[in-house]
Amino acid sequence: MSEIIAPMGGKVLDVKVKAGDAVNEGDEVVILEAMKMELPIVVEVSGTVKEVKCNKGDTVEAEGVLIVLE
Repeated sequence: MSEIIAPMGGKVLDVKVKAGDAVNEGDEVVILEAMKMELPIVVEVSGTVKEVKCNKGDTVEAEGVLIVLE
């Protein structure tokens, strides 16, 4: 199991996956807005989305878990 974490705190602008989706290394899964910049969050390993722990509009903390992969 692998977790995708937020590299910095910010607001979730978009969630591009849902539970059950297959993702490949390099796929964008979440777009964060931090310090007035859009920051795409990409997966580093291929897998299946087990759980999405954020929603569009949420504010997340640095090191917060955004997506859980299996």
